[in-house]
Amino acid sequence: MKRYRLLAFSGVGVVAILAGLLFFGNLNDNLVYYLTPQEALDERADFPDGRRFQLGGFVEKDTVVRTPEGLRFVVASGAEPGSPSVTVEHHGAPAQLFQAGIGVVLEGSWQGREFVSDTMKVKHDENYQPPDSGGDTP
Repeated sequence: MKRYRLLAFSGVGVVAILAGLLFFGNLNDNLVYYLTPQEALDERADFPDGRRFQLGGFVEKDTVVRTPEGLRFVVASGAEPGSPSVTVEHHGAPAQLFQAGIGVVLEGSWQGREFVSDTMKVKHDENYQPPDSGGDTP
């Protein structure tokens, strides 16, 4: 009977260790980090032209311009004027909720002094406000 218990506890221990390794062992590989414009500029030497990374920040107002390839705009570290900023050229269709003043996470690489992206995620909060219908009807 003691042998059976020892074998059972050993089996449960091995399964627990394997489950822990599978769950926590690959956790760092699945985490996705992004750099703010300030961090991207500070670490520019670590990301030579063509090395992909994610850049996140706020789209500055009055900087969004449509181009034949997509959009060109400026992303800043903070919403306040004067924060460090990076000029972005985004190739492809923008995210559906994209607009000036909203937070975005872009994936791409440096090409010269510009960040060129091909993937865009829009950051928004959980507070939904329907568009103003212009009338007083419910």
